Amino acid sequence: MQNIFKRIILGLIIISQLSGVYVPKAYGQTSINANATAHVISALTATELAQLNFGRFSPETQGGKVILTPEGIRTAQGTVVLGGGAANSASFYLTGEYEATFSISLPSGPATLTNALNAKTMQVTDWQSNPAPGIGIGKLTGGGMTVQVGAVLNVGDMNANPVGIYTGIYAITFSYN
Repeated sequence: MQNIFKRIILGLIIISQLSGVYVPKAYGQTSINANATAHVISALTATELAQLNFGRFSPETQGGKVILTPEGIRTAQGTVVLGGGAANSASFYLTGEYEATFSISLPSGPATLTNALNAKTMQVTDWQSNPAPGIGIGKLTGGGMTVQVGAVLNVGDMNANPVGIYTGIYAITFSYN
């Protein structure tokens, strides 16, 4: 029986070859040359146009807070009395790929400002930016954009924060999406 079946299959193959019927060969693999591309864009850069400056103030008897919005509006809470002089939000100019979107990551914790004369400190917290922080928030319209940053300065009383200039650093991350 098996022998008859083999003869039938062999006969069909011979007839198909003699009659000109094409029987394609089966292969277990195939290859193709495909294309690949890459587009390198310009680096994202940030330049500090203005430093975060809480300005002049007096903590008085209990201290409190100096609040500085990203738009540069300064207010005080507690016994803090605002003085004259310049105060402004931080300002950064970003440049990069035309019309690219980017993300803003503000500090996740406080930054410490220290008085170099007596080592007394104040904490900067509650970071805000315009545009707001997050993924894909900003767009480099024309290849550039200005980002403003504000925060809250936590101030102790006159003993905790005596007269002097307090300075410190903080990190903001700008990245392409």
